[in-house]
Amino acid sequence: MAINTIMSLLENKEFLEFLRLGVIYVHLVACCVAIGLVLTSDVAMVRDLLKRKVLTEHDNAHMESLQRSVIVSLIALWVTGIAVVGIDYLEKGVEYFMNPKLQAKVIIVALLTYNGILLHRLVLPALQKAGSLLNLRFSARMLALACGSLSAVSWMYAAMLGVGRPLAWKYSLSELLMAYPVLIALGFLTMLVLTQRAKQQDVCVAPARAVASAC
Repeated sequence: MAINTIMSLLENKEFLEFLRLGVIYVHLVACCVAIGLVLTSDVAMVRDLLKRKVLTEHDNAHMESLQRSVIVSLIALWVTGIAVVGIDYLEKGVEYFMNPKLQAKVIIVALLTYNGILLHRLVLPALQKAGSLLNLRFSARMLALACGSLSAVSWMYAAMLGVGRPLAWKYSLSELLMAYPVLIALGFLTMLVLTQRAKQQDVCVAPARAVASAC
């Protein structure tokens, strides 16, 4: 009886429209929360880098809290995204999966998920141990910059694809993702320049500190 009720609801076009609207709303809220947290974290990291601030225990706790919130938002995006895809599949059939915009979004969210695992397991522990981005070994620092750039660009790019309904079926997958690696590279190079500048300032300041302490 319950199965028959569910099947009849799924065949009701008006019910599916309201269901899709509710799921899209939750999906949008999760995306906004994640983007806000990521941008806040990135701005704080750049500010601390320029000020050459060493992370405190409070900063580490705050960073872990941000990371957990982003993970929860990412899980919510996966769940609501799969729900939206399922609803649209019921209406449009298998052909819906051939939509290049949908494929692009899945690729970017999959990369975000893998990138989040790297951040949580490798980058964050190394950053907490070193106390500062500048104190990381070269390879660890490059990984941190790459993961940070990919995270910031991917969230914004996924949001753009999400609201870009006119992009559906109009462009191929390669065309939709053409600017994606370019933006990641630009973000990485920008952070690399800022890091090198802060590193050079540390080298210049160190002798002055040594002289001052000797006096």
